[in-house]
Formats: sequence, C-alpha cells, structure tokens
Amino acid sequence: MSEACSSCSAAGSCSGESCSAEHQLTEAQKASKIGKIIAVMSGKGGVGKSSVTSMLAVSLKRQGYKVGILDADITGPSIPKIFGIKEKANVNKIGVTAPESKDGIKVMSLNLMLENEDDPVVWRGAIITQLVQQFWTDVVWGELDYLLIDMPPGTGDVPITIFQSLPINGVVMVTSPQQLAGMIVRKAIKMVKKYDLTFYGLIENMAYVTCPDCNKKIEVFGTPKGEEEASKNEIPYLGQLPLDPVLSSMSDLGKIEDYQTADFEEIVKKMIVEAAKEAAKDNQAKSEDAAK
Repeated sequence: MSEACSSCSAAGSCSGESCSAEHQLTEAQKASKIGKIIAVMSGKGGVGKSSVTSMLAVSLKRQGYKVGILDADITGPSIPKIFGIKEKANVNKIGVTAPESKDGIKVMSLNLMLENEDDPVVWRGAIITQLVQQFWTDVVWGELDYLLIDMPPGTGDVPITIFQSLPINGVVMVTSPQQLAGMIVRKAIKMVKKYDLTFYGLIENMAYVTCPDCNKKIEVFGTPKGEEEASKNEIPYLGQLPLDPVLSSMSDLGKIEDYQTADFEEIVKKMIVEAAKEAAKDNQAKSEDAAK
C-alpha cells in the first residue's frame, strides 16, 4: 500500500484498482502530516483509559514530541474536560481545526462541538462511526509525531471502523487487576490480533493505592497481574500505575498537564522503544521487497 493509500479514508475497503489515492485525500488530510497513530484500548470501561491516554500525551509532549488526541469515545467523551479545553472546534475552507491544550496538545472530541458539554449524544451506531471517520478525514491535525486515539469500551462499531479505516501503527492495552477487567481486556486483545495490528504494550492501571500516612501499597482491586497477562498474550509489558487521588482531582479541574509523576515518563520511553522496533521491522520488510 502506498503512503497516500494509507492515509485514505477507504484504506480498509478500497481495492486500489480504479482510484488515485491522492485524489481520495481530503484537504484536511493534505494539510496534515502524522508520524504514528496509536490506539489506546481496554475493551472495558472504568479502567482509567482516558486518563492513561491523556497522560501518555502529556508525557510525549514533555519529551519534545508534537501530539494530538482523537477522542473516539463519542457517547462518553472526557478528554476536553481532563485538559480544561473550553474552546469550540472551528470550521474553515480546509476542514475542522482542533483546539489545543495550554501546553499545545491538539484535541478533537464531540464535546468540542456541542453547545453544552453535558448534552447527551443519543445516536445510532452508523452516525457515530461516520463522525469518527470525519475526525480522521476532516480535521486539520497539522504536523504531529503522535496521534493517540482514545477508544471507547467494547469491540463493536467504532473499534471496527477505526481498525478498518485508519492506518493504525500500534495499540496500547489498558487493564486493571480486577479479574472481570482482565477477562474483557482479553476479548479486546483477540480483536486486535484479528486485524493483525501491532501491540506497543500493556499498561496495568489502578494496580495499587499508596497510604498517605505510612506509604504502604494497598492492592485495592486484587493482586496485580499485568506483567503475567502481557506475557501470556505475547505483548510487551509497559508497567503499572497507581490509583492516585491527585490525578483524579487534577483531571476534574482540567489541569492534568500539571500532574507530575515518573511512572508515565518511564512507560512512554518503553512505548517509544517498541514503536521504533516495529518501524525498523517495517523498513527492513520494505527494503527486502524493493530488492526482489
């Protein structure tokens, strides 16, 4: 598949026999240059996936990368609230402009298009999936090193649309120690494998909470099993994260970019290494194909 084809909104279904990929690109896509697209997924709600997505973006930004977040959780969007973004998305002759956080992270979410952030989205699947596609084809993302996609729970319409229509480079799975969460996350892992996508790693969130008085780690949701789960599914293990009331509070205040932790910095470094490994494999495969 050519570079132009990989950016085409019909990449998952087009045969390529009767279309010029350049002509399939929208003006917004032509004005955007994105290095890697990473889907952050869990399959289950309530494991803190949006917080993890947001902090991955913050950590990448602190390391000097240009970052954007596509909020694909259409019926439960929370990314703008976490970043304190109140500016609405605007439309110009090229496409939709994504508002930026105070530190320059670009965000596109349905909540940035609603009159009131707490208005419900009572839509059927076809309309939701169409909007997700438009967040890819009609948003002017500009130049980004990383575009993170905050995936909705489940393995239904939206994940299918994203995996079929967007040129995903890698997937980061988010789980928690609870056995129920692990079972549902394994469903999502199997879905990703069906689409033959690359795993950049697994993160175990809410692994413990630290007692403010004695600094003892309390395993609220049971014994952490993230490393074991990653090994069983042959996924790189990126690390575990605590259940931190400070992070929750700063997210509620829209100040997640002020939250400081070394945990995310280390996880992002590992994720970048995994992404580089996969890029090296792809380049080697292309070189071998060209030599044939």
